[in-house]
Amino acid sequence: MAKKEKVVEPIFVPDTGRIQPQATDLERAVLGALMLEKDAFTNIGEMLRPECFYDKRHALIFTAISDLARRNDGMIDLLTVIEQLKQNGDLKAAGDVLYVSGLTNDLASSVHIESHAKIILQKHLARELIRFTGKIQGQAYDETVGIDDLMQEAEKDLFNIAQTNIKRDAIQINPIINDAMTSIKQAASNRGGLSGISSGFTGIDKITSGWQKSDLIIIAARPAMGKTAFVLSMAKNMAVDAKKPVAIFSLEMSNIQLINRLIANVCEIQGDKIKSGVLEKHEWEQLDTKIRELYDAPIYVDDTPSLSIFELRTKARSLVRTANIECLIIDYLQLMNSGEKNNSSREQEVSKISRSLKGLAKELNIPIIALSQLNRSVETRAGLEGKRPQLSDLRESGAIEQDADLVCFIHRPEVYGIKTDGEGNDLTNRAEIIVAKHRNGAIGEVWLWFKRSFTRFENIEGAGAFKEFDSSMNSQEPMPIIGANETFLNESEEVPF
Repeated sequence: MAKKEKVVEPIFVPDTGRIQPQATDLERAVLGALMLEKDAFTNIGEMLRPECFYDKRHALIFTAISDLARRNDGMIDLLTVIEQLKQNGDLKAAGDVLYVSGLTNDLASSVHIESHAKIILQKHLARELIRFTGKIQGQAYDETVGIDDLMQEAEKDLFNIAQTNIKRDAIQINPIINDAMTSIKQAASNRGGLSGISSGFTGIDKITSGWQKSDLIIIAARPAMGKTAFVLSMAKNMAVDAKKPVAIFSLEMSNIQLINRLIANVCEIQGDKIKSGVLEKHEWEQLDTKIRELYDAPIYVDDTPSLSIFELRTKARSLVRTANIECLIIDYLQLMNSGEKNNSSREQEVSKISRSLKGLAKELNIPIIALSQLNRSVETRAGLEGKRPQLSDLRESGAIEQDADLVCFIHRPEVYGIKTDGEGNDLTNRAEIIVAKHRNGAIGEVWLWFKRSFTRFENIEGAGAFKEFDSSMNSQEPMPIIGANETFLNESEEVPF
């Protein structure tokens, strides 16, 4: 007498009385195909997980199949699946031998296994959305739950659900070559051979070829070096001069404070006068004239304090979609939070933030520039070379260095009372921009003017003195000082190491 199959009761959605989305017949067909076709798991293994199956028996059987696939021999058939279910202690719960073998008997063809798997995944995502909305609805009625915490949790859960539907396949090289050739031709047609967004600083663009799409750029310095002034100068160069839409997330300053600095930069009026409003008649005229450059500039400012990576992701996606943002600036990384309520260390939290920023840059296909603090190690070192930042000075996490495509340091020797270098060159109002890590190119240094009263960085006259080094060079070695009036090295000159 044949053993009667166990009937799995349908799950009903609370308050609706409706059966959840499901496709149990397709689940049976997919599992049968996996046990009959040699390469079936290779085609759908990355698409499905045990929780995608509505029938709990099917989830246990798929788990056994996945366990077999992970082994070196990887042999999957009816007998090995049954044996694996025994080892897992799940054979009885999976319907016993009769039910498992019945899955292969019912299969007519495995030709459409990928289409069937996609439908199973879609049903799973629909159930997850139902679960998600039910959970959020219940918590929204709970007055003990903070609305801000609930919104962050909702954003996190919804993002995780969306991620399960992302599947990037390997593609043949030809279309990638075509994209690369298009990029090269575009760079060739641009002035200066830039393939990315110009920073507006000639020496930096020479080394980087512009800020590249999908790159995470870390700009780090000790306090009072001018990190915010530097990125605002770049934002002005990009948005006002080059008309490239830029978004600035200011976690440290309010949007009014940030724009006041930008006004001082563009209008060339001292920052304290902008703050106090005590301007001479000619300065008011200058303000009225030059501030017109800022009106309608494609600069978007968000001053949300303690921004979480989940909030940033949502806002950034919206800005790219609605305003065609081409560059994202974050001031600064250590003021962000991961949005998770756990007891992980600050170093682990910063590591997660930096990884998420790199992932976001890749997803949105734009450069993300994040400011970062340096630790106090710089203060303990003596001399001009001792005060120059190193990669090991990055604060709180080595993951920042690992995740970043570029790491740049801002160093102003005069902040430490160093007014001249060893050769007597004047370092007053000079800022050294050190490209210490460059994943896809050379490293080097660039010298810029820093106009404190206008909180503005400018190219040094004569194209901006810089020194470029081969990317294989150890970035910790001292880089020689270049005088303000020296121009770019000729390509024929030998670069000292």
